[in-house]
Formats: sequence, structure tokens, C-alpha cells
Amino acid sequence: MNVAVIMPRWVGDACMATPLLRGLRDHCGPRSRITGVMRPVIADLLAGTAWLDGTIPYDRHRKDPAVGFRAAARAIRDLRPDVTLVLPGSLSAAALAFRGGGRRRVGFAGTFRRLLLTDVIRAPRSDREPLPPPAAYVALGAAIGMPPQPLRLELATTPDDERRAEAVLTALFPGRDPGGGDPLVVLNDNSSNGTARAWGVANHAALARWLVERVPGACVLVHCGPGDRDQARAIVEGAAVPGVAGLGAVAELPLGLSKAIYRRAAVSVSSDSGPRHIAAAFGVPTVTLLGPTDPVLGRSDPERCVELRKPLVCSPCNASVCPLGHHDCMRLIGVEEVGRAAVAALEQHGSIMA
Repeated sequence: MNVAVIMPRWVGDACMATPLLRGLRDHCGPRSRITGVMRPVIADLLAGTAWLDGTIPYDRHRKDPAVGFRAAARAIRDLRPDVTLVLPGSLSAAALAFRGGGRRRVGFAGTFRRLLLTDVIRAPRSDREPLPPPAAYVALGAAIGMPPQPLRLELATTPDDERRAEAVLTALFPGRDPGGGDPLVVLNDNSSNGTARAWGVANHAALARWLVERVPGACVLVHCGPGDRDQARAIVEGAAVPGVAGLGAVAELPLGLSKAIYRRAAVSVSSDSGPRHIAAAFGVPTVTLLGPTDPVLGRSDPERCVELRKPLVCSPCNASVCPLGHHDCMRLIGVEEVGRAAVAALEQHGSIMA
């Protein structure tokens, strides 16, 4: 069988697609070919796994024609897929599958999408509500005969990722053993979906101090992407205590470095963004700060994730910027509340003694 999978655009959603990819590999067997159609950063995310036989770069938001719609559609046509699975719910993703010419084009219903798909799938439901990923993505695999799958997220690192992480952590925490004898706590406040999910520099700086004072040997690392360096530096400067460092001054920040760091983490504290799902894919206990986000939309690891949110009338709104301007859904989450949840997670999963 020749299968093309049009992958989600966002890192978190792509993490939640890993149960589907793992199931497809097992179901289709080694003689089948599975090709992922994805943004280059998603290819980086999946590096080290063995589920895909090839990738087609696609990012319709970039001006580079080499990763544009036409180039991706042409590459899919050249594959002549028996099945194209369309994971995103956008019209453009269904149109890409249609232009790619796959014999079967499998995806969820949406505005005008029925005309572009051969197999329109109803998302699985619970209590009359559609189930979000990863269950929804696995349902697409079931439509082509894939057996039921465990919804466990999974990622892998490469040797280069591990070497880079070792060098970075050694430089940031000299004389310490983060991820080994010293518990590594990773803080993340960045999100690609606007400012509404941010908890803020002052809160993270106070949390970092709180954790260093109460967790013996804690190494607190402030995670960031290339566009969030200033915020990471500000958190470290605001904490102003030994044992707190950040990625803001690291010259290169490939996604593989983030994966290798999260793989070593004892606990993660994150806004509702991609890194929380990366942590889940490595089995890392996570405290997730949910303000404007509906919690049912992204539960990638319910057993190891503690969700903190305030039951406000205006929340969840799922907006990228607070429409009321007060940001109460995040502002009212207290530093000690988050710190105690992180310590409880460390104790529960054996990283420190209760």
C-alpha cells in the first residue's frame, strides 16, 4: 500500500498524530510506503522515528515555491498514493489531497471539503461531543482498516540531538547533572497562537525562584524558540538565583535540541503550546496552564498532566488575544499553586522524595 499523510501544521497537533503514524506503520507493514506531507519543522519533530519512508515539504504560508501548494501537489501525484489521509481540517489541505490525485482521499467533513474527499469520516464522539486528537486522527486510520491503537504519544531523538543537549546543559549548569542526579525542571511560556496563553515573565521568574528554594538540586531551565529569546533572558534575569538558566543565549535552537532537553526533564511547566505535547511524548509529567483554551481539545497525556485553570465565565474562549483585555484566566493562576503542582508531580513520579 502507498499512503500519503498530510500532517497538521502545528507542533502540538503533529505530536498528537504520532499514535496514527505508529499504527499505520504496524498495519501497513514494511513493504508499504508511507510519506508525510508536512512543514519542515514537523519533519524535524519526527526525526529519529521509523514510521515514515519519506517526506514532502509543504508550507502554504511561506513564499518559497519549493514548499508551496503546487510543488507539494505535484510531488503527491508523482507518488500515486493508494490512500491520502488528510489530518488538518482546512479546505486547503483537502484541496491539496484532491490535486495530488490519490485514489482514496480520507478526511473529516468541513466546508466544501466533501467535494474534494472520497471518504468523509465522522469524528469519534463522547458524550455527544467530538473527540479531539489523538483519538480523531486514529479514527482516520480506522477508516482504512487500521486496528484500534493506544493513544500514547511518542517521539524520538537522534544522536546529534543528544550531543547538542549534553553540551548546552553542561554549559548552562556547570558542575551540575541536570536530567541525571539533579532534577531538570523545564519552564515554557511561548505559544505560536498569540498572547492570551502567556503567564508572563514575572510569574515565571517567581516560580523559578520558588522551585530552586524548595526542590533539592533543582536545575530550572527556561525553554524558548528563536523568536522568544528576549522573554527567556528576562525570566532568568528576574529569577536572579543560581540554578536557573535559559536557552535565550544559545546560538542555535533546533527542534531536536528541545526534544533532547524534554526527554531528560523530570517535570515540565508549560502554557498550552507545542512543548507540552513534546513533554508528553517523552512521558514527562507536565503542569499545563490553561487559560483561554478548552481543556478537552489537547489532552495528550491525561495520566501525567495536571491542568490548572480558573472557572471563569469568559473561559474558555479559545481566543489568541484576550478579547476583554484583563487576561484574568492566566493572571489569576498563582505562583505557589503552580509550584506545588510541579512538586507534587515530581514526588508522584519518583523524581524527589515526598
